[in-house]
Amino acid sequence: MRKIAVVLFNLGGPDSPDAVKPFLFNLFNDPAIIAVPNPFRWLLAKLISSRRAPKARGIYDLIGGSSPLLANTQAQARALEASLADLGAVKCFAAMRYWHPMSDGAAMAVRDFGPERIVLLPLYPQYSTTTTASSKKAWDRAAARFGLKAQTASVCCYPTAAGFVTAVADLIRPHYEAAKAHGKPRILFSAHGLPKKVIDAGDPYKLQVERTAAAIVEALAIPDLDSVVCYQSRVGPLEWIKPYTEAEIERAGQEKVPLVVVPVAFVSEHSETLVELDIEYREKAHEDGVPHYERVPTVGTHPAFIDGLAKIVRAVVSGPARECAADGQGRLCPADCGKCPLTSSPSR
Repeated sequence: MRKIAVVLFNLGGPDSPDAVKPFLFNLFNDPAIIAVPNPFRWLLAKLISSRRAPKARGIYDLIGGSSPLLANTQAQARALEASLADLGAVKCFAAMRYWHPMSDGAAMAVRDFGPERIVLLPLYPQYSTTTTASSKKAWDRAAARFGLKAQTASVCCYPTAAGFVTAVADLIRPHYEAAKAHGKPRILFSAHGLPKKVIDAGDPYKLQVERTAAAIVEALAIPDLDSVVCYQSRVGPLEWIKPYTEAEIERAGQEKVPLVVVPVAFVSEHSETLVELDIEYREKAHEDGVPHYERVPTVGTHPAFIDGLAKIVRAVVSGPARECAADGQGRLCPADCGKCPLTSSPSR
């Protein structure tokens, strides 16, 4: 039986209160996050992580003192292995970007497994230079360090993959029905924000988030559906992509519209969903006079989502060798998205 390693890219999160500060340092020391040369980036990362750590610890205290992201990712890994069992000896490995197990640990485990094929699969449905590209660079360094020679294919994104879209739509429906008791609901497709300058430089993330939302609206097939794409988790003085989720909550309060909030760019529960959406934004909605607030869970191990990921892996493994593939197939972004990985590294 052939061995196939599937490496799942994800952000990672602190596994204890003591891990919060080093996790933040790793985040802000990434050149994809703060694009200034060292030693200045290192110094900035030290300063920012020291200042933000106490507040961040308070956030994680609300969800038990640590991030559930690794446990969620491991559950998705086991579910995906089961779905791909007929392909051979398939094993999934988590490669977290900013906390353990990071790329070095994952690469060592993959080397010990000894696969014939490696598939790099981000748990970021929409591609960004700040997420998938950063994880891919970290993986490439680790793979070289540990001498991984197996044929490797990288999936860059799957913003409109049928399994992902079906799972989100399925999870929305009961929450939408619950909100209907309070008026005509508005769906807020809330995604993690990015500085506007990142998008202006050709990053396709915003475009892909909008495509995801459009595909979900089509799958829901609700007549005259009221929906908005918006962005959360803004930090720092820079202008970020709009509209902001907070602003849309305020507008819904002014218009007395019930809200159904969908974490459209997250596939696992973590602080941005369990604290920001569930606690902070819920409180804001109440203060702003929103008549009802529903939060849709992330797709997690929803069977349609796992089946969709399995189909992507199957397409990559059974198709021609590719340096990079979107949705297991070809290019999704328009030619003017200069940061799309298929612009500089076309499929082959």
